[in-house]
Amino acid sequence: MKMRWMLCGLLALGLLVAGAAHAQDSLVVYSSVDEENAKKLLDDFTKATGVKVRFTFLSSGPAVARIEAEKNNPQADVWYGAPSENHVVLKEKGLSQPYVSPVAKDLAAKFKDAEGYWTSFYMNPLGFASNLNTLKQKGVEAPTSWADLLKPEFKAQVQTPSPQTSGTGYNMVAALVTIMGEEKAFEYLKKLNPSIQTYTQSGTAPSKSAAIGQAAVGIQFTPAFLQLMEEGYPLKITFPKEGVGFEAPAISILKGAPHPELAKKLVDWSISIPGQNALTDAKTFFFPVQAKAKLAKGLPAFGDIPAINYDAVWAGNEKKRLVDRWINEVLRAQK
Repeated sequence: MKMRWMLCGLLALGLLVAGAAHAQDSLVVYSSVDEENAKKLLDDFTKATGVKVRFTFLSSGPAVARIEAEKNNPQADVWYGAPSENHVVLKEKGLSQPYVSPVAKDLAAKFKDAEGYWTSFYMNPLGFASNLNTLKQKGVEAPTSWADLLKPEFKAQVQTPSPQTSGTGYNMVAALVTIMGEEKAFEYLKKLNPSIQTYTQSGTAPSKSAAIGQAAVGIQFTPAFLQLMEEGYPLKITFPKEGVGFEAPAISILKGAPHPELAKKLVDWSISIPGQNALTDAKTFFFPVQAKAKLAKGLPAFGDIPAINYDAVWAGNEKKRLVDRWINEVLRAQK
């Protein structure tokens, strides 16, 4: 009997040790990339490197809150995704640690923090997607400028995310401030109110409404538009000639990460040519940040998009103030 208990004890100890070793070998990721695409990309990372990954999906606000709550006992190694201005906030809160990947030398300055606190691994421009059937019914062309959205034909026909709940919505506000200057941008946003059918909570909801004709125009980042077009929905993508912002989702290694060396491998792979090609091979419809990476069919060359010089550091620093101003002057004045 004593021998049996001893064997059971040894077996239990062995399982605990094996479990600990398994956890030690697993990279823990908080992902703000949508779950479907995160799984594709992180599975490709595992195939390429042998590093196992456990990930939890969290949108940007809850991700920062959770990372901050766990700062004295970090439970994750990496924050993966969310526009880079959110990673600026993480850096300022002292919740991330620097790592300058040797591969980062190939990236433009706008896609990386100079000190290595965050590194962007894809980008997406903001764009308009118009439902071709709805445009035909209304006898109007697809908008090609911010000014076009003020036309009477677009009254209550445009959906865009709320900057109060969506990083995409905030990107639009910050981009307009960059393009027009703050005072003119807020005057424009107030004039735009009659055209807005709804400010959506989700950053990807406008694409679905435009696809089924519930709205004539959706404004958001382009991946969902491109996917819906591939599925056969009657959408046309246009970019406002005055300029558009873009998101450049990033990776940050968390301060006190339990597995920092594994985290560095994810950063390196994500911005390498094989990692960048995975964006296309996995049909994410994300734009690579490496100029030599594959570009998916249907994606315009980045040089053909009127992208502005979007300052993620400035946008991150000004986020609370600009969102508060938008709530007070635009949302509360709606219609």
